[in-house]
Amino acid sequence: MGIRIKEVKTLSDDWYLLRKTTFDYRRRDGRWQTMSRETYDRGHGAVILLYHPLRRTVILVRQFRFPAYGYGGTHDGFLLEAPAGLLDQATPEQRIRAEVEEETGYRVGAVRKVFEAFMSPGSVTERLHFFVAEYDDAQRAGHGGGVADEGEDIEVVELGIDEAMAHIAAGRIEDGKTIMLLQHARLVLFGEAGPGR
Repeated sequence: MGIRIKEVKTLSDDWYLLRKTTFDYRRRDGRWQTMSRETYDRGHGAVILLYHPLRRTVILVRQFRFPAYGYGGTHDGFLLEAPAGLLDQATPEQRIRAEVEEETGYRVGAVRKVFEAFMSPGSVTERLHFFVAEYDDAQRAGHGGGVADEGEDIEVVELGIDEAMAHIAAGRIEDGKTIMLLQHARLVLFGEAGPGR
């Protein structure tokens, strides 16, 4: 397999970077085929699920997301999510520690990376680093809520893991990264072999 880049055009460099790339792709049968793809580059990010192994609870945040709201108004735009943020020149661990405190008010101790994933590789270059960390009430250093100057208006929500899984089934949790972390929590963190049992 091979790739030969022929042309790269910048379509937008406002909020993040949108490019159109024309390239030759060598197919498995050896033939070359010319293709064009648009890619949206917003950098890489990190996401974390806080969990309490004895109470069997997790911390999520609810915030407004305009792309979910869209232009037709068919969704209210409010999503329940695991705290997350772009790396912005920090390491994934540094960024997620700062982000979780900004959004939830919890100052966590050890964070553990569980995996990485491309969330929308057909068009978005972002790779997410997924973390988990235990929390307890003594770690609450503030109210959270995000950074108002950045337009954040975040509600902190504590749910039992069974309730969170029911929210997924009922369509009340629709964020992909959050569903992935909740599935991990249900199977590993709160599963038969996990610390919550």
